[in-house]
Amino acid sequence: MSSASGNFFLFAGPCVIEGEEMALEIAEKIATVAKRLDMPYVFKGSYRKANRSRIDSFTGIGDIQALEILGKVRKQVGVPVVTDVHSVEEARLAADYVDIIQIPAFLCRQTDLLVAAAKTGKMVNIKKGQFLSPEAMSFAVQKIRDAGNNEVAVTERGTTFGYYDLVVDFRGFPEMKKIGCPVIYDATHSLQQPNQPKGVTGGLPHLIEPMARAAVAVGADGLFIETHPNPAVAKSDGANMLRLDLIDGLLERLTEIRMTINKFKD
Repeated sequence: MSSASGNFFLFAGPCVIEGEEMALEIAEKIATVAKRLDMPYVFKGSYRKANRSRIDSFTGIGDIQALEILGKVRKQVGVPVVTDVHSVEEARLAADYVDIIQIPAFLCRQTDLLVAAAKTGKMVNIKKGQFLSPEAMSFAVQKIRDAGNNEVAVTERGTTFGYYDLVVDFRGFPEMKKIGCPVIYDATHSLQQPNQPKGVTGGLPHLIEPMARAAVAVGADGLFIETHPNPAVAKSDGANMLRLDLIDGLLERLTEIRMTINKFKD
């Protein structure tokens, strides 16, 4: 997943599929910017949210309806799509609609789920657990490879050191690159403030750009960014998402950093 220019690749979209119109709006906007910047782009959208703090939290518009919207984005916008799964059955179901299967951080050690995702034949992106060291991700990756699938990536999304915060240790990027697969930085979930007393996750979206800059500078192969036209009314994770109209300038500035880093490599 690379470009002729040497730019990083991008996974970006809403936290959860809220409807067809919004999904297409986001995908078309980002696809246009990514094409101009020679940046490989994958549309991201969860068809269902299984990990919610409260039972009354929004989980989705319906599995098949949301998956069909992902399929429409893939066909109409002409970009690959990725979604996360939470069980063996979900991996098999989602594989009919998407190009990349994503394993949530809390489930990254679940062997049956990893093997099922691998056996779909799709690329598998594994989120690093908030409780794992970068080196420990080699075991999750090996499960995918041992199941006969070498198309695998890992994503850094922060580590829990306290009750309401996550910390990103940028030493982990070169460590995970030793595993021999693409390393992605999740610039939005790593800025969550989970486990809030009211049961609604907080966030620090003003830090998305400086953290993404650091990840690009340290050698991340890809970025993961959740975005929404109006995060204030988003049905999931609005507190840490990037406003859609800010993504153009952000990606331009990050591309400049990547191109500068590439010159030093040469």
